[in-house]
Parts: sequence; structure tokens; C-alpha cells
Amino acid sequence: MKILIDMNLSPEWCSVLAKHGFPSIHWSEVGEPGASDAAIMAYAREHGYVVLTHDLDLGAILAATQAAGPSVIQVRTQDVLPSAAEAVLTAVLKRHEADLTAGALVVVDERKARVRILPLFQS
Repeated sequence: MKILIDMNLSPEWCSVLAKHGFPSIHWSEVGEPGASDAAIMAYAREHGYVVLTHDLDLGAILAATQAAGPSVIQVRTQDVLPSAAEAVLTAVLKRHEADLTAGALVVVDERKARVRILPLFQS
């Protein structure tokens, strides 16, 4: 599982995730910093990445389009720096790797992770 780290998260996440066996790349290495959310999602889908973000809009895009991918992990912790969220995030990645590989939206906070399988359907 490859991870594309959104601009709203530190590039430091790349080395942290690699340490735990998750290859990753920061969006700033492959795209324009001001790129639209749609462009980031399209790149991730085309290149087989799961998107790691702090942005709620990516989940909304999945719901609005009823897309089957790419998978998105939304980090909703107070502090999104690796020094504060590494343990929580890497545990969630390991626990839900199969869901993320198949297509899921995973929302992570300090206490729990919520998983919704893609495509998301609005009710």
C-alpha cells in the first residue's frame, strides 16, 4: 500500500511511514502545491495511492461522486505532526490495510478509527 501525503500534512510523514513499512510520497514532490483536491484524487487513483490528509473535503468528494477510489485516510487529531500522531496512525494503517487496499474512507482521531467502505452512498 502506497501513501500520498496531502499538502496539509508535514513531509516528515514520509520517513515515519517508511519506518513502519509504508512507502509514501508527499504531494509537493509530484504536484503543484496549489493543485485542486480533484487533481490530487485523480493522481492518487491513477497511480495506486491511498491519500493521507487532514482535509475533510476529500471525504466529501468521495461521497458526492460515489467513487470507488482512491482510499482516503483523514487524520482528525488535534496535533497532526508525526511526533504526536505516529502511534495512532500507524496502528490504524496496519489494522485497516486490507480495507484501504480494497477501497475505504478511514477517519482517525485520538480515540478511534471509523471505516466506511467505498463507494460511499449518500442517504
